[in-house]
Amino acid sequence: MSQFLLVAADAARARIFTREKKFSPLVEIETMVHPEARLHKQDLERDRQGQVHESYAGGESDYQLPTDPKQKEMGRFAHELAARLKQTRAKGHYAGLTLVAEPTFLGFLRKSLDDETRKNVIREVAKNVTAQDPEFIARVADKEAV
Repeated sequence: MSQFLLVAADAARARIFTREKKFSPLVEIETMVHPEARLHKQDLERDRQGQVHESYAGGESDYQLPTDPKQKEMGRFAHELAARLKQTRAKGHYAGLTLVAEPTFLGFLRKSLDDETRKNVIREVAKNVTAQDPEFIARVADKEAV
């Protein structure tokens, strides 16, 4: 069992690392990808917005999507990642969790975490470092801890 888990994530990719001690080197164990997050807004919309015929008003109005498609995809990936972290926690694979994520995605991830997993979060850093090497990610996470 690794003592600590570190997740570096944005809306399209999450890299999951382990470390034996708080400041030991990171070892990447998994990468999750969500390619839909890289699509353009219009590519995420399955169809054009429909027309709603309102019988009581006698006219038509454009039906508006409840949320922005990019935001919906970000939420979907946050839920998927949160489920993976819950599963890993339930198996006893870590005691402490550090989240380093793009600021908007970090907000979605916070909302998606279950209470027990949230209790294991020891640090959060609102920064997008998913494309960086593990040493840089560790420095960013550890710098914020000091």
